[in-house]
Amino acid sequence: MKFLELEKLQKDYLENMGFSWHTDTDGSDYIDNNLVCVSHKEANAYYEAANELYDMFVNAAQNVIDNNRFSELNIPFNLIDAIKMSWENDVHWHLYGRFDFAGGLDNEPIKLIEFNADTPTSLFESAILQWAILKQNNLDESAQFNNIYEALMDNFKRLISLEENVENFEELYRGWKILFSSIAGNKEEELTTKLLQHIAIESGFKTSFAYVDEVDFSENGIFKNNENFEYWFKLIPWEDIAIEEGELAMLLTQIMRNQKAIILNPAYTLLFQSKGIMKILWELYPNHPLLLETSFEPLQGDYVKKPFFGREGANISIVKNKKIVHENIGPYGNNPCIYQALATFNTHKDNFYQAGVFFAFEGCGLGFRKGGTIIDNVSKFVGHIIKEN
Repeated sequence: MKFLELEKLQKDYLENMGFSWHTDTDGSDYIDNNLVCVSHKEANAYYEAANELYDMFVNAAQNVIDNNRFSELNIPFNLIDAIKMSWENDVHWHLYGRFDFAGGLDNEPIKLIEFNADTPTSLFESAILQWAILKQNNLDESAQFNNIYEALMDNFKRLISLEENVENFEELYRGWKILFSSIAGNKEEELTTKLLQHIAIESGFKTSFAYVDEVDFSENGIFKNNENFEYWFKLIPWEDIAIEEGELAMLLTQIMRNQKAIILNPAYTLLFQSKGIMKILWELYPNHPLLLETSFEPLQGDYVKKPFFGREGANISIVKNKKIVHENIGPYGNNPCIYQALATFNTHKDNFYQAGVFFAFEGCGLGFRKGGTIIDNVSKFVGHIIKEN
């Protein structure tokens, strides 16, 4: 791997942008100022991988729905109707997600680790901060695979047009409004949500923001201070709604049935989010070059055990020669697990690099996480620059 060391973004600059989690508990910077050097060929390979995999996920989700395999993916029963309704009607448009990949550099093959399709984070870092590093250092701002901002603007317009071409958005738009919500007290998720709100405003929508406990729900729609909203974006995982807020899950299902509001991301993204779907992918596309063998039972070779709905590397175990060599604890210990063949990550100075490719109608941006053997909540964000050798 090759890197370009640049002047880092100053903390007061980050604070002024609302980016407050710039320093980890050990005092180190969360945003690395060494950009990963990526060739045009490598950047294009990440783009093509995301596009191909999305089509494969769609086929896998269709297989789950057609064959009633929801329980295999540990999908909560109280969301199955919402999943089916959102899947069957194109108005439930998938706004954005993020693929996590091993490899892709130094001739290492790209391998899918998982798809964060419902509530992906690191959006602000990928769309804004890695671009700002180039700008601050007087480098070519286009020297990145990073059109996340523009792709999201177009995808907001597709909520109305429901097609690739967004040029007729203004003719179709009727003043519809989007309410954006996150959970109070989580600054990272709030900033991500407000960035999306800002992009929606630039796309032409009327918007408002409210913490989820400030939103009113009824069978007649979604409201803030008695104002009705046609769209509700929530940076709250569907599985958390189903398990922790069962009454809300039922209400949202009824709201969808009554066609009173459209929820972003749609309920069907829970199928993509469940790591169990990667077992279905392996069934449908055995030995596909972008996939790792995945099973509901331990594999014969070295593998990673991970919970269906785990986050930030929690409760992940790495098994080599039938022995656990690394394990993270966390709150998902009772979650059913998949077993995925151990991937080869790009490494540099004992650090492992995981690529994240955002998807909004198509692959639209690349960023990296740097960490230990398991990429978890203490990993660093690393930007990139397209630079030939």
